[in-house]
Amino acid sequence: MQREKQCGFTLYEVLVTLLVIGVVLALGLPNLSDFTRNSRVTGTANDLHGSILLGRSEAARSKENITICASDDPMGAAACDGASFEDGWILFVDLDGDIVRDGGADENVLKAFPPVDDTIDIITDNGATYFSFAPTGFGRGDVAGPSLRTAMICDERGNIVAAGGSSAARRIVITPIGRSIVIRDKALIDASGDDCA
Repeated sequence: MQREKQCGFTLYEVLVTLLVIGVVLALGLPNLSDFTRNSRVTGTANDLHGSILLGRSEAARSKENITICASDDPMGAAACDGASFEDGWILFVDLDGDIVRDGGADENVLKAFPPVDDTIDIITDNGATYFSFAPTGFGRGDVAGPSLRTAMICDERGNIVAAGGSSAARRIVITPIGRSIVIRDKALIDASGDDCA
């Protein structure tokens, strides 16, 4: 008589495998959710910070006024009217320096950013909706109302310690001359007095 080889899994092997998968999912899914939320906040902060850096270098390179403004209609004739940074923003050549992108071809949009995720809030100081650079690469100050000096970028968690020891929120600070920095330390954000509410 010949014995046939049996293929398959025993009940114990299947149960142990399911138990290991269950433990990995139970530990991994909450961390994956935090990772996704942290990535959204960090990505938004990096986009806004990168816009400021690009605006400064482009102003110095082209010897033109460059403006960053909140915009929900990047290609519209009055692209900088009535929006907040949560609606998106544009970086454009502001030839006449009036913080308004005229519909003509001369005031080109250098870069446009879409609206941020619904879970992200961008809170600016004094409701500022723009920052403008002079042809020297320095900030122009308050041209048409208060210009952007600080922005808090956060989600529903607010300014709490997230994975890695950094804050779940980000604070962007722009100096009057146009230099910017992203702060992610919870104690420094607390000391600034800015809040996510």
